[in-house]
Amino acid sequence: QVELVESGGGLVQAGGSLRLSCAAYGSGFSILVMGWYRQAPGKQREWVGTITPGSSTGYADSVKGRFTISRDNAKNMVYLQMNSLKPEDSAVYYCSAQSLRDTQPTYWGEGTQVTVSS
Repeated sequence: QVELVESGGGLVQAGGSLRLSCAAYGSGFSILVMGWYRQAPGKQREWVGTITPGSSTGYADSVKGRFTISRDNAKNMVYLQMNSLKPEDSAVYYCSAQSLRDTQPTYWGEGTQVTVSS
């Protein structure tokens, strides 16, 4: 069992930056695939990016070049650095975790709100 707790959300102006953090509680963090998703009002939850146990990353086209995911296995933490934020990035951001053999996330955090003003 893994518990995920996000933090770092808030209100920022367009063009600004935020760093989200996700703390993972439980065993086996270093072998988990960690992800970030987001959901805007009235829209489906969408994938933002993923980081593997070996720190390989993948990103949605909408955030590629602006967002960076990293992890610290010693601290059981994963981060989402968001730069050049746009109003359309406003959403609740969720941290996720899954094993390598899973095709979709098994664990989810409660989410943290990010609002980008124009």
